[in-house]
Amino acid sequence: MDSQVLVALGLSLVGGLSTSLGALFVVINQAPNLKLLGLLQGFAAGLMLSISFLDLAHNAINSIGFLKGNIWFFSGVLFFAFIVNFIPEPTLLSSNDVSTQQKDEDGSGKDMMKKHRRQVLFSGIITAIGISLHNFPEGMAVFLGSIKGIRVGVNLALAIALHNIPEGVAVALPVYFATQSKWQAFKLATYSGFAEPLGVIIVAYLFPRSLSPEILEGLLASVGGVMAFLTLHEMLPLAFDYAGQKQAVKAVFLGMAFMSASLYFLQISLPEEINL
Repeated sequence: MDSQVLVALGLSLVGGLSTSLGALFVVINQAPNLKLLGLLQGFAAGLMLSISFLDLAHNAINSIGFLKGNIWFFSGVLFFAFIVNFIPEPTLLSSNDVSTQQKDEDGSGKDMMKKHRRQVLFSGIITAIGISLHNFPEGMAVFLGSIKGIRVGVNLALAIALHNIPEGVAVALPVYFATQSKWQAFKLATYSGFAEPLGVIIVAYLFPRSLSPEILEGLLASVGGVMAFLTLHEMLPLAFDYAGQKQAVKAVFLGMAFMSASLYFLQISLPEEINL
């Protein structure tokens, strides 16, 4: 396993295991702060949009031309738009579910709660499967970014890691609600994150070792399309739901500003041969 794969694997582990941080929100606090999670999701959305448009798509257009760059970008959009139809949507329990659980602890409605917990457990398992399917192409994206250069790989891993924290909550909260087991909730959320390094391993041995610069830039533009679709389709709606539209939009622009600064400082600090 060469150094390029090891770097991508390490970066994808950071992103994948951040689902464990989301699980910690659940097992440490009985009712996670949904507004904070919404702001975090908005911030991650800003990171992802900056990477998609200001880095990946922008560099591809400069390298291979406006038409080819856009064709590759929207190919990524269409690809993920098709794939997402087969992926279950992640959900979080509401405050009403938490209050229902508290009523059950007082001894009322035990039969109904038993049925409700089975339904919630099934929802948590389906959510874990869906998030694992989401994490798999994210691992592929980190690997392709790492081929381009450490700067691209680090930025993608950072954005994905922040995005995966609320996803860890989405898995752990229903499982904890249904099983009353902190360990089971934490374990399932962590497992769902392992799909990301698995994506790195698989794509590392499916893709040829030496891609032409044009093909590599095109693939990265497609990754940008996938990330843009993921952001607008899933991350922004969740941010609006939990943090409110005004606060979420502020978090988005804060994330964009942070990533723009990161792109600039990484570009001037890393050696030229690393930035490719």
